Amino acid sequence: MNIHEYQAKGLLQKFGVAVPKGGVGYTPQEAVSVAKGLAGPVYVVKAQIHAGGRGAGHFKDNPKGKGGVRIVKSPEDAGKEAAAMLGAVLITKQTGAKGREVKRIYVEEGCDIKRELYLGMLIDRVTSRVTVMASREGGMEIEEVAARSPEKIHRIAIDPATGMQGFHARRIAFALGLEGKQVQAATKFMLGMYRAFTSLDASVIEINPLVVTGTGAVMALDAKINFDDNALFRHEEVAEMRDEAEEDPTELEAAKHSLNYVKLDGNIGCMVNGAGLAMATMDIIKLYGSAPANFLDVGGGATKERVTTAFKIILSDPNVEGILVNIFGGIMRCDVIAEGVVAAAREVSLHVPLVVRLEGTNVALGKKILADSGLPITSADNLADAAEKVVKAVREAA
Repeated sequence: MNIHEYQAKGLLQKFGVAVPKGGVGYTPQEAVSVAKGLAGPVYVVKAQIHAGGRGAGHFKDNPKGKGGVRIVKSPEDAGKEAAAMLGAVLITKQTGAKGREVKRIYVEEGCDIKRELYLGMLIDRVTSRVTVMASREGGMEIEEVAARSPEKIHRIAIDPATGMQGFHARRIAFALGLEGKQVQAATKFMLGMYRAFTSLDASVIEINPLVVTGTGAVMALDAKINFDDNALFRHEEVAEMRDEAEEDPTELEAAKHSLNYVKLDGNIGCMVNGAGLAMATMDIIKLYGSAPANFLDVGGGATKERVTTAFKIILSDPNVEGILVNIFGGIMRCDVIAEGVVAAAREVSLHVPLVVRLEGTNVALGKKILADSGLPITSADNLADAAEKVVKAVREAA
């Protein structure tokens, strides 16, 4: 789960992480009120959406105008910039061409920036440890730094038995070129950030940029936190921060039915049981010259109703020109999948080619259900056969 920048800063502040003072507003009037409560004389007005690159982005109605991060010198100007952004669609590198509508803004005190750095924490999939990543190249995408100058990224894996210690933080501080009281400030910052990471069951915390001010203070000018969805039941406060307006409505609907669904850009809808098999199915669709329209794992305990819902979700995507159902029945019985496919195809008036590959528990019964349905369903003997048939059927139907 993702949250907004202002929410991330609010959580980090509770763990002793330094952030500029600020507040959220949903109207221009609220933006003015927030700004009046800050020290000034410089204020920063930031669009709040779940995407990075807001400052370098542009608004749909004004492609050559200002981005989603604006510096002003009075509360009144903060209100004017908020009015210009609220309700407008902001397009960044991460939103795609559709962009995201700005429904809230964050106003914070300006900062006397002397240096911009990068600091992140994430779970390393190789070591399964919290790993600290830092670079002197702050204020830009860390992926670009990794591609261009990987030697400029410093990494430290934290032993979970000891947690992050002062020497870990000092080592990172020295690698970032900090000195004097900056090292002490950065150490306190990083230890607080690590406590936040572990206490909140975060999967990623990214501070970009981490800034050093003219007075030697170290603070988070921007903050991003992602959480482990499986641990949200332990964090009611965090779960309440979820902004469903920032999420794909189809993915939200899928989650309500315990379906793992991710929309993609292709034209072949996929319904598979098991994440690994789903990835293999998407790969083989690409191999045969087409592209998957989604990732959809119905899971091992799917019911007829869940399969029907999955089918409806796939067909709700206007880009879908064909569907491939690939089931390897172990825990999941093939007859349940077949009943769900038939029920869904009848309910939504199937209008695209459908290829089904079944294998495993009750496969004979599943195939019989499909064959006796009277629907235009094509059976496949194996995964390669299924991919070839669905790609061919889509091309012939075009």
